[in-house]
Amino acid sequence: MTSTPQAAQRLSRGPLLARNVLWNLAGLLLPLGVAIVAVPFLVRGLGVDRFGILSLAWTLIGYFTLFDLGLGRALTKMVSDRFAKEDHESIGPVAWTGLWLLAGLGAVGALATWSLAGWVVDGALGVEGRLRAESLHSFYWLGAAIPLITVTSGLRGLLEAGQHFTAVNLIRIPMSIFMFAGPLLVLPFSSSLVAVVVVLVAARLTAALVHLAVCLRVYPALRTPIAFERALIKPTLALGGWMTVTNVVGPLMTHFDRFLVGVVLSVGAIAYYTTPFDVVTRFLVVPGAVASVLFPALAYSLAGEPERATLLLSRGTKYIFFAIVPITLAAAALAPEALQIWLGPTFADRSAAPLRWLAVGVVANGLAQGPFALLQAGGRPHVAAKLHLIELPFYLAAVWVLTAWFGIAGTALAWTARAAVDAVALFILSRPLLRGRRDLLPKLAAAVAITAGMFASVSLPGSLATRILLLTIAMGGLACGAWRSLDAAERAFLVRSIMVR
Repeated sequence: MTSTPQAAQRLSRGPLLARNVLWNLAGLLLPLGVAIVAVPFLVRGLGVDRFGILSLAWTLIGYFTLFDLGLGRALTKMVSDRFAKEDHESIGPVAWTGLWLLAGLGAVGALATWSLAGWVVDGALGVEGRLRAESLHSFYWLGAAIPLITVTSGLRGLLEAGQHFTAVNLIRIPMSIFMFAGPLLVLPFSSSLVAVVVVLVAARLTAALVHLAVCLRVYPALRTPIAFERALIKPTLALGGWMTVTNVVGPLMTHFDRFLVGVVLSVGAIAYYTTPFDVVTRFLVVPGAVASVLFPALAYSLAGEPERATLLLSRGTKYIFFAIVPITLAAAALAPEALQIWLGPTFADRSAAPLRWLAVGVVANGLAQGPFALLQAGGRPHVAAKLHLIELPFYLAAVWVLTAWFGIAGTALAWTARAAVDAVALFILSRPLLRGRRDLLPKLAAAVAITAGMFASVSLPGSLATRILLLTIAMGGLACGAWRSLDAAERAFLVRSIMVR
């Protein structure tokens, strides 16, 4: 085993990682509060059909990162490796080469989007009347945003490699809030989708410029003349190539179901599915916050201290489990009442069952993010990519069939089943990178089995009082289990943190 350089040790310390996870949570949860307030006004102001198209626009804005061919994540990995080797001089050429590639790929993505816009609006979704023209022009504007999104992905990857999550989230918070607040600001003047999407594209331009300014400040190596080194193209694309398979297939399996809902059922049904989906999958901010911080730390550790990488994965998985299960369990127990208060009885009737299935899938999806980060940090993105390629045709077939049979509840069931299979497979495939501890998978399997029983109990037909009682009992059991799962060092850190406050 080789020794871990001082910089890598500093960037993988527990207190730093914990603080960065908290920053990530703030950056992802604060916009969620704005979304909860904004969505009912947007539904009423735009109408169900327009809101359905807007929800697709939000999805596409996030999904456009597929056009970076995995280079944003690859930049994080490559710069993290430079930190592990204390090779700071080569960070500049690596960064600028990756950013130039991202800009070019974004331009290709824009051309592809403009070419396919007519087919998506007319052929796939069958939008008619005045909404057709609005949808078409909205997709044109979204295409223009793709280069901004891909370059921003690379800039954010550079900041994450150096554990600059404070800066990342100080940018993310106002920008993410504006993704929901911006459309609200447009409504008093226009209910046109085009005006709403133009505002969203302007926000993406601002985000790209701010990320660039921060990167120039924290990485002095980037202030040198802009370089493009051909020798770095092949290794960058080789690493990003497999990552982009996951970038394409992973979000496709996460979000393409709503397109199939529109095709198999109706455009209006998209709103009844995407609203609970967007709410409950927001809980993935918790595992996402942990995994994005773990990724560069795992890369540092695997380079010189594999046993520490195993410890980081074990702790990260534990924290994800005990953070995400209580909130998804509460969502499943209170789904009918919460939806009725928030969006009315129609949404409650149509969306409660899908929300409950999706809550279970979110737990599985969240747990999978730890081993997924480990595989990519260990330079094995091809393993996860091949798994997702195998899953894709089976999942799309399941969505089509189950949606036709059971409506949007069937769509949610297919998504949850795929997430569960994916999580199990990723944990098994990541075992070769684990060193030392081998009890992670058996303990996790037992915890998941108990959790499945909890979800079943709080989702059974019954009075609200009964479900609240069962939920309270389950929460108490989870609290006891969380405390017992902490080792001496974790308990001491938690006590110190509480005493400081």
